[in-house]
Amino acid sequence: MSENRLEVLVGAVVLAAAAGFFVYAGQTAGLGGNAGTYPLTASFRSVQGISAGSDVKLAGVKVGTITSLTLNPTTYFADVVVELDSTILLPTDSAILISSEGLLGGNFVELVPGGMPDNLAPGDEIEDTQGAVSLVQLLLKFVGGSSDPASPTP
Repeated sequence: MSENRLEVLVGAVVLAAAAGFFVYAGQTAGLGGNAGTYPLTASFRSVQGISAGSDVKLAGVKVGTITSLTLNPTTYFADVVVELDSTILLPTDSAILISSEGLLGGNFVELVPGGMPDNLAPGDEIEDTQGAVSLVQLLLKFVGGSSDPASPTP
């Protein structure tokens, strides 16, 4: 009878550890709900390299997540919704841009705070945006020596 109790106890410990792991994994993946966050919107010319779930960083620290990417049929820009940590208050003249983690790294969304005394409210739009820069286009400009295709070559 003592062996059965020991097996049940070990099984209970394993199940508790598994449940703890799943709770931790869900919170890390952002599945724990939106408590403590607020939404902001932005429109980008190009969102190449990011998707829903991409990180939003401020000074290299993750402060939010991309929750939605949709194409605006009127402007043909990509409308983005970001969920930011409620402790991060951004001035109204802040900028949002798509940055690269390096030559071989992926892209993420970076926030650049402004200097205005007023802060963005939940649901406000960040108007100063910079879309993704194509590495191929940069290399072609460098090799070609001109950023304007209409300019004459020497």
